[in-house]
Amino acid sequence: MDTQTSGSTDRRILDRIGEMVAAERELRDLLADGRIDPESEQRRLRELEAELDQCWDLLRQRRARADAGDDPDQAAVRSVEEVARYES
Repeated sequence: MDTQTSGSTDRRILDRIGEMVAAERELRDLLADGRIDPESEQRRLRELEAELDQCWDLLRQRRARADAGDDPDQAAVRSVEEVARYES
């Protein structure tokens, strides 16, 4: 297992999370400015939240594998439905 490659993969996941958080803020600003309707904002927020949940889940899987001495690259993105079950 190449820890540098693993770290760069984790960094990419964290960067994507940051992008999605910024997109959430932008949606809220668009709504506040009246440049997007509430239904569109809510639909896109739900999509972003689902993808965020998947990214956080993948990052947790990777970290758990690394902590256990396993290959974090064997972690895989789980479906939105599967991730939602873990959060319930």
